[in-house]
Amino acid sequence: MMGRAATVIASVRDGGVRSAAWRSAKWVAGRLNAFRRAPLSSVYADDLTAVDWSQPVSFNGAAVPRPADGYRVAWIISPPGRTSGGHQNAFRFMSFLEAAGNPTTVFLYSPAAYPKVSVQGVKRMMAETSAFPEIRGEFRIYDPELGLPGEFDAVIACDWETTYASYRHGGGAKRFYFTQDFEPAFFAMGSDYAAAENSYRLGFHGFSAGRWLAEKLTADYGMSGDHYDYAVDRTRYSYENTAPRNEVLFYARPPTPRRATEFGLLALSELHRRRPDVTINLVGWDMSGYDVPFPYVNHSAVDIAALNAIYNRCAAGLILSLTNMSLLPIEVMGAGVVPIVNDASNTRGVLDSPHVEFTPMAPGALADRMSAVLDRPDQAAHAARIARSVAETDWSDPGAEFVAAFDRAMRASL
Repeated sequence: MMGRAATVIASVRDGGVRSAAWRSAKWVAGRLNAFRRAPLSSVYADDLTAVDWSQPVSFNGAAVPRPADGYRVAWIISPPGRTSGGHQNAFRFMSFLEAAGNPTTVFLYSPAAYPKVSVQGVKRMMAETSAFPEIRGEFRIYDPELGLPGEFDAVIACDWETTYASYRHGGGAKRFYFTQDFEPAFFAMGSDYAAAENSYRLGFHGFSAGRWLAEKLTADYGMSGDHYDYAVDRTRYSYENTAPRNEVLFYARPPTPRRATEFGLLALSELHRRRPDVTINLVGWDMSGYDVPFPYVNHSAVDIAALNAIYNRCAAGLILSLTNMSLLPIEVMGAGVVPIVNDASNTRGVLDSPHVEFTPMAPGALADRMSAVLDRPDQAAHAARIARSVAETDWSDPGAEFVAAFDRAMRASL
């Protein structure tokens, strides 16, 4: 195999100095990119190879009467991050089930792709941010050699990787899958895609974020499941700025390709060309190291407690989702922001509201829609209507739906 030095010499010879410099920079960036992972590095090999999904197993065939002290539930999840909305939502639903009288054990699944974590460190991080609820149950680090030690009535996997560990667990526990997105789409066609897709073939019952995902998993993989609707945390998001607004926001997250950051920047660049007076707010990630071709306010991954003030400065919010829709559209509506999202089945199938601007995913069309929102003569009154439309939603409603669906699934033969 050609060594690196020889490769550089050959590149200079064949393509010139500028070409060689570009290729070398690309190689260094790839080596240093913290978000680049080796295929299958986010799952333990022992878990993956131990599971043969082509041989069906019935995990949920028998009804399990509710014990007097509640169902013993094991949740298995990748390590939570301070700003990870998916983890925050998963722990929100853990707290609903725990509050309903079901003892909880949380297993933290941390193979090579993730940093090594400690129970104390994770609990400290969760306590330091208002985004996570308190979980009273025990936390453990998952060990593939030990599996899930303990007696459980139900095991709930929260990521595609953790389904394999859940599958391997001995005993008669029912198996569930807390699905928040179509996770194969996080990858190019390859080993990770195949392993993620096979997680829907393991015979688990799903609890899905929104109708679109639940219907897709049933239609494409025959996976039984329930879904819960999205809601707004009214203690965090409210309509406060009643004056006309001349700002927009964009949820920018380059490490998450499904949020189409680069495409959104094109639309915002066109908006700025037409309307240089409009202030553009970027939230979700520190964009200072990226080539952003217009002036912007870099809010980075701010604490959730700071978001409502930012939202209340904005008339429109550009929020793109190429897989399952994020929670942001309904959250910004609580602050009177018009959500502008890409028009697709995965977005229309989640949030059915006349106040969501479903827009073709073309930079010019997205810029047109943002301009139209900014120019509405009744902009302030429209913002108030949008906020009122979600004022009655609350996470306690989806939480109750989830707890009821879980109880039905435990008591039924699926």
